[in-house]
Amino acid sequence: MSEWPRPKGRALTLGETMLRICPKDNLPLEQAREFVIDVAGCESNVAVGLARMGAQVGWLSKLPRNPLGRKVAGELARHGVDVSPVIWSDEGRVGTYYVEFAPAPRGIQIYYDRRGSAISQLAPEEVDWELLSSYRLLHLSGITPALGETARRLVQTAIAEAQRRNVAVSFDVNYRRRLWTPEEAAQTLQELLPGVTLLLGTREDFRLLFGLRGTAEQVCRRVRERFGVAIVAVTLGEEGSLVHDGLHFYASHGYRVEVVDRIGAGDAYAAGLLYGYLADDLAFGARLGSALAALCLTYVGDVVWATPHDVERLWAQERQDIVR
Repeated sequence: MSEWPRPKGRALTLGETMLRICPKDNLPLEQAREFVIDVAGCESNVAVGLARMGAQVGWLSKLPRNPLGRKVAGELARHGVDVSPVIWSDEGRVGTYYVEFAPAPRGIQIYYDRRGSAISQLAPEEVDWELLSSYRLLHLSGITPALGETARRLVQTAIAEAQRRNVAVSFDVNYRRRLWTPEEAAQTLQELLPGVTLLLGTREDFRLLFGLRGTAEQVCRRVRERFGVAIVAVTLGEEGSLVHDGLHFYASHGYRVEVVDRIGAGDAYAAGLLYGYLADDLAFGARLGSALAALCLTYVGDVVWATPHDVERLWAQERQDIVR
């Protein structure tokens, strides 16, 4: 394997992780008798991707002290994620979501059951924020503040505490219409983003929430001007991504993929980009992010199971369909 840039410092992600429940054989939920259970969550997906690339990463959340909570922690730990920051509780639950996979015209259907989850009840006062001092980067997403007022305060406090300790903050917009309206999301995020160092989002996220239109280059510039963030990454689906740090643009191309499971690719991209940020190489991060996003689409489940060897093989064979 070629020499990769090495991360300088550790990352911490904060957010909810749920149980993803899918009917076997792609049956509709009403027909299903058997299910496959996986562990999935935006921020923990990013943590897994970072860990599998060789970065040091921890995950902060709140879990119930029961078998389901232990399943979540155990699954993340097996990938190399440090789960020692997790706060355990005798109250709350692990949220779930159900996924039906089907061809057009039905398509993918997702049903959430997350009300009362332990993380939604995690008050900022329960966290020993001094733990941030041992990290270089804190990663958050727009999903957590959408879970309720307590979770919103948690994110606000996390950003403020990171700033106090000169810890960089990355934030994935990750808008989910089933959690809140575009107006609610825009109002909350506009309050949070001035404390963010690196902001990720799709071109559609930036258009829908903030009315920002134009080319990817124009969107990058307008986001930086509006929110004062140092680095902006706009993901472009099959076209790849564009990252802007105020001085340079770093583009990555997309890949032709035979999709197995569409969920989780955005988190895989974030993992690659943040690896590059930690390694002080945004060009490498953008390239790695697009590679991980493509590879993620070829696995069942939300997390990317790829290794650095898999990435290197993709880069070496990206013009071929079959690797022998």
